[in-house]
Formats: sequence, structure tokens, C-alpha cells
Amino acid sequence: MIGAYEIVKWLHVLSSTVLFGTGLGTAYYMLRAWRSGKAPLAASVGRMVVEADWMFTLTAGFVQPATGIAMILMAGWDPWSGWLLATYVLYAIALACWAPVVVLQIKATRIAQRLPEGASLPPRYHRLMRVWFLLGWPAFFSLMAIFLLMIAKPAIH
Repeated sequence: MIGAYEIVKWLHVLSSTVLFGTGLGTAYYMLRAWRSGKAPLAASVGRMVVEADWMFTLTAGFVQPATGIAMILMAGWDPWSGWLLATYVLYAIALACWAPVVVLQIKATRIAQRLPEGASLPPRYHRLMRVWFLLGWPAFFSLMAIFLLMIAKPAIH
């Protein structure tokens, strides 16, 4: 029989999959649309990426800490152990990168939406997207490190 802990753990793993997978997938499509240089494509993809971030990434972003805290309490782990402290910091880094990324996606998408058919993406769009691209890396590596910490649970002092 599956207990409460296993259900919470399943929700935690599922939401981490949604968080990471949606982030990776939307980043790929946003990057491809940007690199195409085509304003209508950038506008369309940008709109869908922002929508996916609100629906999936944000939801999973709330589920992750809620289920994580529940598992800590249910398992009796020390919430101040080194590996958990490291995950808190890494999650904060990912969040600190993701929040401005969404704002940048919205701004870039609005720029692309206002352009007439056949227009090139303007320098402001490219500047926003370069910052967007740079912010994606610390978020990506932070989540990768969290996965490692969740599996290994190393004794960090």
C-alpha cells in the first residue's frame, strides 16, 4: 500500500519533471524562434512560452517547495542539514533567474507582436533575448545540481 510519504514524494518528482522539462522545452523553442529572426514566429512562440511558464513552470515552482517541506517533516530530516541548505540556495538562484526571464519573454514577445509583417527583429529585442539567454544558464545548472543533491543526499558540513 502506498502511504502519504510516497504520494508526496511522487508529487515532488512529478513537479520537478514538469519544472525542468517545461523550462528546457520552452527555452529551446524560444531560442529557435529568436534565432530565426522572424518576427511573426518570435511573437507566436513567445506567446505560447509565456503561457506555458504561467501554467506549468509557476505551478510546479509552488509544488516543489511545498512537497519538499512536507517530505522533510514526514521523513524527520534535519531541515538545516548541509545538503538541504544547498538545495534551498540553488532553488533561490533558479527562481531569481526565472522571474526576470519571464518578464524578458513578455517584453520581447510584445516587441515582436507590434512589428509589421516582414519586419526584422529590432536591436532591443536582441538585447532582451541575450539577457534572457544568459539568465537561463544559472537556472539550468542550479536545477541540475538540485537533482544530484536529491539523489545523493551528501553529508555537507
